[in-house]
Amino acid sequence: MRLLQHLFAPTASRTFPADSLRRIHDAIAEDERRHRGEICFAVESALHWREVWNGVTSRQRAEAAFSQLHVWDTEANNGVLVYLLLADHRIEIIADRGLRDSVSDEQWRGICQLMEERMKAGEAEEAVMRGVAEIGHLLAEHFPQRAGEADQDELPNTPVILR
Repeated sequence: MRLLQHLFAPTASRTFPADSLRRIHDAIAEDERRHRGEICFAVESALHWREVWNGVTSRQRAEAAFSQLHVWDTEANNGVLVYLLLADHRIEIIADRGLRDSVSDEQWRGICQLMEERMKAGEAEEAVMRGVAEIGHLLAEHFPQRAGEADQDELPNTPVILR
């Protein structure tokens, strides 16, 4: 069954047309003005059939994307990847080690559930926007902007469509 879901998954570009990706980019850029953290959004339509056959999970794929996109490569180790695998209807959040002791797995899971609810309602863009805002609240709490200190944008804000 899972293999069929991946073979006939909706395309990322159909789920997130160019104007939607632009609005998500703008939301990430605006949100990052409130904190020193970095948010990256990546969406993938489906896994290759071999990965499905070998049992690769959405979490494993998100961890690979975290590395591939260099989300770990920030000075304060405060990068966060929001990964959406359309075929599995799964959202994964991978946070760098600078957040591991500050934000619990339950908090990340709560954000994923909030996003999944919007996805089920057919509101893909709104799901990502809400997720970015919630992640931004956590980053602002743990990595607030410092007065008089310029914050460098270390990761691109442009959403990434994988494969």
